[in-house]
Amino acid sequence: MKTVALSLFTLFVLKITPVEKTPVRYVALGDSYTICTGTTAANSWPVLLTQKLNDAKIATTLVANPSHNGWTTQDLIDEELPVYEKSNPTFATLLIGVNDWVQGVDAKTFQKNLVFIIDKMQAKLTNKSNLVLITIPDFGVTPTGSRYSNGRDISKGIAEFNKIITDEAKKRNLRTVDLFPVSKEMGKDNSLIADDGLHPSAKEYAIWETLIYPVVHDVLTQGPQR
Repeated sequence: MKTVALSLFTLFVLKITPVEKTPVRYVALGDSYTICTGTTAANSWPVLLTQKLNDAKIATTLVANPSHNGWTTQDLIDEELPVYEKSNPTFATLLIGVNDWVQGVDAKTFQKNLVFIIDKMQAKLTNKSNLVLITIPDFGVTPTGSRYSNGRDISKGIAEFNKIITDEAKKRNLRTVDLFPVSKEMGKDNSLIADDGLHPSAKEYAIWETLIYPVVHDVLTQGPQR
């Protein structure tokens, strides 16, 4: 009787023991704001985000960050999407568009490219909701930002592109993180700006991570915003 009871108890324990979840395979796509020009790789927000997710017992590996300084949506399509598709991601972030605006890409073309990118990224994900879109920071507040305006209103132009980003996210019930408001603090605090006078410092990137993390945590544990 004791042997039978022990066997039944063992089977019961085995049945209720939760199966360990598959680790998250994270890929970050973007430009200088994702590769984090102005600081080291260890201080980049994708690395900080990955560390914090693991600290929260969400096993996560940053399997690729092919982002590149100066790249546009078209560069991302040509150079980053192939890396993304080969990486077999289960979660991704997307922060792109500042260089489209700087290089004079019109809003219609930007939207067309963005839609193509989002569609391709979601097609690779088993859970289509595991994609977080991030808005473009306002680089116009930095000491050297005005050099890239070509006589245009930087804040207005970036805000227009950001509306496209948030609108496309809403169409797909995807979560977004808005960095535009907090990025304006770079115009008041030089410690938030890198030595080049344009890109964020490690301190600013760390602030971004604190905004990105709770959204990503919710996506990975609760799903899209209802």
